[in-house]
Amino acid sequence: MLNVQKNNEAIKIKGSKLMYVWMFLATAGFLIACLYMIIHGLKFDSKYSLFYIVGGFIFTPFYLYLTLWHLPGLRPGKVLLTIVSGENGTVISKKGTVLIRNIRNIHMVRNPLNLINDIVIETFDDKKIKIRTYNLIGDLHYELIVDKYIFPYMTENARKVWDRKVNLEELSKVAKYERQEQKFD
Repeated sequence: MLNVQKNNEAIKIKGSKLMYVWMFLATAGFLIACLYMIIHGLKFDSKYSLFYIVGGFIFTPFYLYLTLWHLPGLRPGKVLLTIVSGENGTVISKKGTVLIRNIRNIHMVRNPLNLINDIVIETFDDKKIKIRTYNLIGDLHYELIVDKYIFPYMTENARKVWDRKVNLEELSKVAKYERQEQKFD
């Protein structure tokens, strides 16, 4: 369940509480588990103690690395992006502001170094803006946000590109979302 706050024309997108818990368990939880394995391995009370120690020392740096990358996103109430709807609508993030009608392409990409999903917006002026989601927005919610709040104000070519990406049948089945018929320019 996505956390969307509307006030006037501004729509603030935040991560869902379930995703906060899930990301905390996936990062800090595994780090704590690795430390637990090392501590219990050092007691040498099992024939698998050596495996615990080796496994703990191998995985601890990996999970520490992931936890440090995800910490900024685990701050409760963090606004990931703000969308101002309308003909002169904008997408506002920490990285910058983009006019919706200037969006050529929008997609979600997983960064291979830190395993965090980024929303990448390509504009007609050949600029790329990456909005870090800290994995607090799932793929389905990302598609809902773009289709509901950004799609109606995009240019015709950008709408065609988005229509090739989005699966409206899946959104209809899973999220019970139907695109509103709108009069486009």
